[in-house]
Amino acid sequence: MKSSNKQYGKRLLILAFPIIMNNIIAQLQMIIDRIFLGHANDLYMSALENVSSPVWTTMSFCNSLVMGASILISQSVGAKKREDIGEYAGAMLKYNNIIPIFLCFFWMIFPKPVFMILGVSDNVMPLCLGYVRWYAPLFLLTGLGGSLGVILQTSNYTKPLVVYGCVRSGLNIFLDWMLIFGNLGMPALGIKGAAIATVIAEYVGAIYISVIFFTSKKLPTRPSWNDVKKGHFQSYLNAAKLGINIALEDFAWNIGNLILIRILNSINEYAAGIYTIIFGVEVLAVVIIGAIGSGTMTLTSEATGRKDLAQYKGITLCAYAVCTIVTVVMIVGAVLFPEQILSLFTSDKTVIASCGGYLLLIGINLFSKSGNIIIGNAIRGSGNTKWMLFTQIFGTIWIVSVASVLVFICKLGIFGVVLAVILDEGVRALINLGKYLRIVKKWGEWNG
Repeated sequence: MKSSNKQYGKRLLILAFPIIMNNIIAQLQMIIDRIFLGHANDLYMSALENVSSPVWTTMSFCNSLVMGASILISQSVGAKKREDIGEYAGAMLKYNNIIPIFLCFFWMIFPKPVFMILGVSDNVMPLCLGYVRWYAPLFLLTGLGGSLGVILQTSNYTKPLVVYGCVRSGLNIFLDWMLIFGNLGMPALGIKGAAIATVIAEYVGAIYISVIFFTSKKLPTRPSWNDVKKGHFQSYLNAAKLGINIALEDFAWNIGNLILIRILNSINEYAAGIYTIIFGVEVLAVVIIGAIGSGTMTLTSEATGRKDLAQYKGITLCAYAVCTIVTVVMIVGAVLFPEQILSLFTSDKTVIASCGGYLLLIGINLFSKSGNIIIGNAIRGSGNTKWMLFTQIFGTIWIVSVASVLVFICKLGIFGVVLAVILDEGVRALINLGKYLRIVKKWGEWNG
C-alpha cells in the first residue's frame, strides 16, 4: 500500500508542479503589475479593482465551462475509450469559443452600464473604460487557451506551462514598464498601457502553447482534425453541463465575498484593507493547494473511468498530505515571521500589528480549506459537480449569516468576519468529507 501511495504521490506532483510554478509566476506578475500602477497614479488602483471583479467573474465563467470537458476526457482516458476522447476533445475545441466571442464584444461596446451599477465615480470611470476596452480582446483567447490547457492536463503533460508562465509574465512585466511609464521611447499610456501589455503577453504565450499543441508527441488526448470537424454540439453540451455547476459555484463564492466586503466597510474604513491583506497572504499557499486540487480532479477522473477505487482513494490521500505540509509551513511562517510576511503587502505598521494575530488563524484554517479543495475536486472527478455547487450555495448563505450576527449583534468587528470564514470552511469540510466517504462506500459495494 505504501509503494502504491508513493506512486500516486509521484504522479500527482509531476502533474501539479508545473501548474504550481505557473500560478506562482502569474501571482508575482500581478503583484508587480499593481506596484507599477500604484506608483503611476493612485486612481489607477481604484480603477483596476473596479474592473477586476466583473471582468474576472465573466472570464472565470468561461474557464469553468471547460472543466466539464476535462472531467469527461480524463474519465475516457481511464476507461481507454479513444473514440470518446476524440469526441469530447474535438467538440471542446470546436465550440468553446462561442461564449468568449460574445463577451469580447460586450466588454468592448457595453461596459459603462456595468461600472455605473457598481457606483464608479466620474473621475475613475474613464480609466475603467479605457482599461477594459483594450483588455477585452483577451476574451478571444479564453476559449482556445482553456481548451489547450485541458489537452495538456488530461495528457499528464504540464511541463510546458512553466515556460509559458515565464514567457507570458516576463514579457508582461517588461511591456508594463515600457507602456505605463513611457520608457524606451514608447508613449506613457498609463492604465491603458497595462491592458495592452497584458493582451500582447497573453497572445505571445498562446502562440507558444499552440506550437506545443501541434508539434508535441506527448499529447494522447489531442484530437485529430477529423475529431474537431465531427465534434457534436451535444457532446459539448454534456461537458458544459458539468462545467456550468463549477461556474455557478465560483459565482456564488464571488457574491458571498462581495457581501463580506460590504459588511467590513460598515466596521471602519480600514477593515476591508486588513481583510484583503490577510487573505492576500493566504493566496500564496492557495495557489499551491489549488494546483494540487487541479491535479486531483484529473487523476481521480481517470480512476473513475477505469473504476480503480485504490487510485481514487490514494490520489486523494496523497493530495491532502501534500497540502498538509504546505499548511504547516504557512503556520510556522505565521508564528515566526508575521511582520516580514505582512510587510510584503503594506508598510503601515498599524495595519501590520492589526493583521499579525489573524495570520495564525488563517494558517490553521488551511487544514479545512485544503480539505474542501482536495475532496471537492475528488468529488468532481467522480463526475458529480452538482454537489460542490450545493455546498458552495449553502456556504455563501452560512458565511453571510454568521458574519452578520458576529459583526452587527456580537460586535466582534474584523475578528467576527474571520471567524465566520473559519466556521464556513470547517462546516463545509465535514459535509464534503461525508459525501466523499459515501462515494467511496458505494463504489466499494459495486466492486464487491
